[in-house]
Amino acid sequence: MKISTNLRLGVGTIALGLALSATPAFAQDAGEAETATDEPTSGQTIIVTGSRIENPNLKLSSPVGVVSETELQLRQINNAEQFLRELPSAVPSIGSAVNNGNGGAAFVNLRGIGSQRNLVLLDGRRFVPADETGRVDLNNIPLAVIERTEVLTGGATTTYGADAISGVVNFITKKDFEGVQVDASSLITERGDGLTHRVDVTMGGNFADGRGNAVFSIGYQKVDEVFQGDRSFSEFNVDSFTGTAGGSSNAVPAVIIGPPGPGPAVVGQINEAGTDIGPFDRPFNFNPFNIFQTPFERYNIYGSANYEVSDAVELFTQGVFSRQTVSTIIAPGGSFFNTYRFNLNNPFIPEAIAQRFGNRLGLTPAQYAAARNTPFGPTLPNGAANPDYVEFGAQVRRRSVEAGVRFSDFTTTLFNLVVGARGGITDDINWEVSATYGESERIQRQGGFARLDRLQQAVLAIPDGSGGVRCIDTSRGCAPINLFGTEGNLGSPEAIGFAFNLTQQVVDTSEIGTVSGLISGDLPFAISSTPVAFAIGADYRRYATGQESDEASQTPGAVVGGGGADPNFTGEYENIDLFGELIVPLLEGVPFAESLTLELGGRYSDINIVGSEFTWKAGGSWEPVQGLRIRGNYSRAARAPNIGELFFPATTGLDNLAVDPCAGAAPLSNPQLAAVCQAQGAPAGTIGSILQPAAGQINVTTGGNIDLDFEIAKTWTVGFVATPAALPRLSFSVDYFNIKLDGAINSPEIGDIIDGCYASGNLNFGSNPFCQLIERNPLTGGLDGAPSELRGLLLNLTNLGRIKTDGIDVSLNWGTDITSLIGFDLSVNGTWTNQNRFQAIAGSPTSPFRNCVGFYSVNCDSIQPEFVFDTRGSFRFDDDAMLSLRWRYLSGTEQEPLDIASQGPAFSGNSPVFGDVDFTQIPSESYFDLTAQFYAMDNLTLTLTVTNLFDNQPTVVGSTIGTTAFNSGNVFPSTYDALGRRYSAAVQFRF
Repeated sequence: MKISTNLRLGVGTIALGLALSATPAFAQDAGEAETATDEPTSGQTIIVTGSRIENPNLKLSSPVGVVSETELQLRQINNAEQFLRELPSAVPSIGSAVNNGNGGAAFVNLRGIGSQRNLVLLDGRRFVPADETGRVDLNNIPLAVIERTEVLTGGATTTYGADAISGVVNFITKKDFEGVQVDASSLITERGDGLTHRVDVTMGGNFADGRGNAVFSIGYQKVDEVFQGDRSFSEFNVDSFTGTAGGSSNAVPAVIIGPPGPGPAVVGQINEAGTDIGPFDRPFNFNPFNIFQTPFERYNIYGSANYEVSDAVELFTQGVFSRQTVSTIIAPGGSFFNTYRFNLNNPFIPEAIAQRFGNRLGLTPAQYAAARNTPFGPTLPNGAANPDYVEFGAQVRRRSVEAGVRFSDFTTTLFNLVVGARGGITDDINWEVSATYGESERIQRQGGFARLDRLQQAVLAIPDGSGGVRCIDTSRGCAPINLFGTEGNLGSPEAIGFAFNLTQQVVDTSEIGTVSGLISGDLPFAISSTPVAFAIGADYRRYATGQESDEASQTPGAVVGGGGADPNFTGEYENIDLFGELIVPLLEGVPFAESLTLELGGRYSDINIVGSEFTWKAGGSWEPVQGLRIRGNYSRAARAPNIGELFFPATTGLDNLAVDPCAGAAPLSNPQLAAVCQAQGAPAGTIGSILQPAAGQINVTTGGNIDLDFEIAKTWTVGFVATPAALPRLSFSVDYFNIKLDGAINSPEIGDIIDGCYASGNLNFGSNPFCQLIERNPLTGGLDGAPSELRGLLLNLTNLGRIKTDGIDVSLNWGTDITSLIGFDLSVNGTWTNQNRFQAIAGSPTSPFRNCVGFYSVNCDSIQPEFVFDTRGSFRFDDDAMLSLRWRYLSGTEQEPLDIASQGPAFSGNSPVFGDVDFTQIPSESYFDLTAQFYAMDNLTLTLTVTNLFDNQPTVVGSTIGTTAFNSGNVFPSTYDALGRRYSAAVQFRF
């Protein structure tokens, strides 16, 4: 699918018609709405996240948290993902701290049940998605114009449609902005890296005698990388289960496995002299080349305008344009785990190693001598076949440090345009119609990876007749590569350029179009003194996405060490929704019921490629006495499979596993284990010598499933808000949440398949379905290898999953004046998560419920501590300054018990690299940030922040105990700060 020309015209389009409504909103959280002092003006509507009903006095039954513009200024936030991943109600998702696994976008994961199960909105409207998952890339949110961010956790499908099972993040922009504001900031770590610059200019004003307002903002941001080699805890890779120096068997000098044959096995690593092979004892340390902070550069433009055509009609429009590049950097590539064809007369093969190959192949001394010494390739100069030529298959895992690092640059160009109109039907009933159109184009350019066909061509080499070496096939300018060479001896610059210095390109496009109509207001009757409020409406949405790749990128295994292929595909769907809401005040101003309100809502959704579904909600709030409000909400929510889950072709990539049950000597003493390993594809000759997964990574194969159906969730919350009259600036809320999701779209966890096969007590390949989901390398018997040769673990998507999570949210806000010149404000927000349980196959005795709260392993993705609290205390000094301290607390975590049962406990003891360690647990962590803000003049504010004040270093647990995306550099850098103490300064001018 081609991106439309509208994308290339996006800047001009936005500059002509930049847009938005002028109706501000108060959040419905104890710390915001309950203590708000501004009263709505006559005729002004208040839109609250979680409802389509416009009402200045609305107090919803669902808790909504708020992150203010002031809070973002105090933290010196440069990207929306940075503060959303630190919400107590969220779990870190893909973002700036993810390197190997970052696809050039950043997401939010509310409640830890998947970033695809929450919705990101801009002013209550859907935003153009990043890719086939339907998720919004937070890198494109224009923070300079964000007034506040409202977060509704819990089912919001009835209000906003599919994808909102775990909640909604709604970015609310500034309305009726007047003047000019310039924001500039810089940040640097104490170690002198990670430099960040950001500049935004925002201007706005009224026109047509105040009947209209327009806002325009432009911004630029640049973030430098932070290498893992520049931190002491990540300079050396460590195996989580041995405590010793870890790394990859794609090393230098190379690790050799093969060829197959009747003679003695050839398995080992070339010695430092490059003359023979010995045991594999020098894994490649890839850590120093990888990064903790991905480089990022962004240009963004935002505009909005609204104009009252008459007293009854107002037009509005909004536009966002963004162009940003995210770069990932990983260690040098190499030949990796592919099986290559080698010729025995290649002069690069050391004599001792060539003899081992000959013995393995069963050659007699005479046959070996003839094969080794022939100066020709498979054909003689006269064109006849060369009878002495011997070619064989083997793995020579050689790291190409001479070719430099591998990089991926993801450049996204995006625009999102909204146009609409609204007005009044009567004094009490309003209407609104709006349309949204947006496009996103993300171009990935890769470099530093070998091309399989060229590398294969370059390793088949013979003497050139003048003391040198040439490729047997000299086409395309081939120059020979020496995979047997010691470091610095991979080949000539021409050879490296031929095989490695090539680029690949993948283009992902997404397109969204929506049309919405809404009628809302007060009905002409009431049960109590306040009328019944209503909203009815309809939404139409079309979403299309596609991917186009060059030939190498879409061919499995063609890009060596590049992970899974990126095949071409397209997909789209259309969605029509009908919805309605009622808010019914039942009692007001009577004993034991200052107010009693009922909320009802329903939505019918029809998606052309999946089917139809009805969702609903029911809730209410009860204020028995002034200052105490009890609230609760129950909803039936649903999520349709996204385009990727339905249509994405099956691809083979990488994920983590430290211990392969078939590796090592275990199968020699267990005939049943040996039999199932062979049934999965391991050659009989490899039993007893299979290596553990290289770099703790194995092949996994995933893809879409056209037969997927809706996920169905039941969510409910109950809690209270206290605002005692005796303490007018105190508010306190407690809310219990519960989400149960059936028919979850998922694939089995790696541990589910490994345990379901090898620890189930049934090692019969024919009768154990989990054993049938494992395929082994036909040469090495392992679970790693070239994607074109090995699928590995088959992680098929189904609707068989089940998810359960529940817990308690707590919020406290309090302020007081200590003296006439000094005030103090305190805010506390925290979440206790009781459980986050996932079962890949509901009801299956071999598919256990995994509870990942407080645990980490290859089955748990990003870490979710049991307790997370965020506290800020601020001293106000008249109108001159503020001094603020933030304390963020995360409770301790430990290795998942089911992972211990499967792979054994992680290392605990005296590590040769780090000394006395315990990789089975991460203690509780507290981070402190100190901010001083000075109001130098009426129009000038200076903010100085020290982040991670005490320079806390993350706890080391090794690099093979978690998933590839979140366990990196021996730590979990998305959850625990790997950058260390940082200093930032910001200045804001207002005119």
